[in-house]
Amino acid sequence: MLQFEWPLIFLILPLPLLLRRFMALSTIEPDATLKIPFPEDFSFALNYSADSNGKTAEWPITVLALLAWLLLVTAAARPQWLGDQLELPVSGRDLMLAVDLSNSMKVKDFILNNEMVDRLTATKSVAGAFIKRRQGDRMGLILFGSNAYLQTPLTFDRDTVSTLLKESVIGLAGPKTAIGDAIGLAVKKIRKASPGSRVLILLTDGANTAGEVSPLQAAQLAAKSGLKIHTIGIGADKMIVRSLFGDRLVNPSADLDEETLTKIANTTQGRYFRARNTEELEGIYQLLDRLEPVEKESRSYRPTKSLFLWPLSGALILTFLLVAVSRIKRRI
Repeated sequence: MLQFEWPLIFLILPLPLLLRRFMALSTIEPDATLKIPFPEDFSFALNYSADSNGKTAEWPITVLALLAWLLLVTAAARPQWLGDQLELPVSGRDLMLAVDLSNSMKVKDFILNNEMVDRLTATKSVAGAFIKRRQGDRMGLILFGSNAYLQTPLTFDRDTVSTLLKESVIGLAGPKTAIGDAIGLAVKKIRKASPGSRVLILLTDGANTAGEVSPLQAAQLAAKSGLKIHTIGIGADKMIVRSLFGDRLVNPSADLDEETLTKIANTTQGRYFRARNTEELEGIYQLLDRLEPVEKESRSYRPTKSLFLWPLSGALILTFLLVAVSRIKRRI
């Protein structure tokens, strides 16, 4: 439907008529009359001038002026086209993802689509699907290595969060792992947000080896700020490595500090999860969907499209025509 944001502006439509009626018109002094000694020689010109100043000659200019004024007032009233009413689910939850980009994420111990992939590639696939399911949540993204960086502030634009996660690369934030700094950065950014359910999902495959804040100190700060942290330890615990001396069985997750990750989760009333393969990682994110369900509260929204440019353009075009007609009449 069509509506006007400022409909009271239409009250000024009669303004030109009022000005013409009540403003004093300039008069021509009698002494300024042109005297012609032989008026019969100019009879044709005088008759033509009379016709030109009559109603027949003035009506095109009057019509153009009135239409231009009408369009100008219509544009000032800000016409808008209202679309169909939409229901937007809003959960009120602020959910931040913190993903490890340290060098250890290069280890290829996950299988995705029947192909061995590194840990970050598997994380992108599973976490990307998780992000798409979180309709109604405000989501943010923190990438950390030797330092922690806010890649995406809290936003309802889940497509942007998913895209920036997919574009992340190993080593972008440094080769080491600053778990404490990542938690501290999440606390800082979420603390400024409106109160509500605040959750951080932190994924790493190692131990805290960098940063200025220890993970447990950051966890205590998060608990005071009302931030719940779910931690995920990623990486296989068995892997066959081939070398010149034959195959040998190794633990690629020997550096994973599960004890610290468990304490972080317990301190903030969250949970610690262990993902040894892609299936377990998918199951963890599905479980997180159940632990942190999307609330179904909805708000109505009607998309609006501004239309004032159309009547404004029409008023400008008619103004140019009015000027052109006036000049032609003047020449005639």
